[in-house]
Amino acid sequence: MNGPVKATEFEEAFARLARAHAGAVANVRCIACERCERCTDSTFLRDCTNVARSHYCTGCSDSSECSHTAHSKRCIGCSHCERCEDCVRSAYLVRCVGCSNSTYCFGCVGLVGKDFHILNQPYERQAWFDKVAELRRELRY
Repeated sequence: MNGPVKATEFEEAFARLARAHAGAVANVRCIACERCERCTDSTFLRDCTNVARSHYCTGCSDSSECSHTAHSKRCIGCSHCERCEDCVRSAYLVRCVGCSNSTYCFGCVGLVGKDFHILNQPYERQAWFDKVAELRRELRY
């Protein structure tokens, strides 16, 4: 399709490309990934979909540059996170949504640059670990 294109031709070509992409499930440049689809440049993933440049993740989707993360969606640059969504450059989060540049948060939403929080409330370091252990038992995480 070189040169001017009519709107209908463009829309038809675009729809064909989108259908082809949606149907592709192959992983690209991955090592030791099991039951994964559409992953790229990753190693040791399990049950992941559309994950890029990530390592040792399980059950993640639509994420990139994560490591040791489990059952999380749309995360970027996260490490050791569990059941998180839309988090960025964070570590050791559990069941957090929309947090960035944060560490050691449990059940937090929308925090930026925070550490040792539960349900968006700050905790002292040891109190945080004690409470999280209790929560994990109660919630069976």
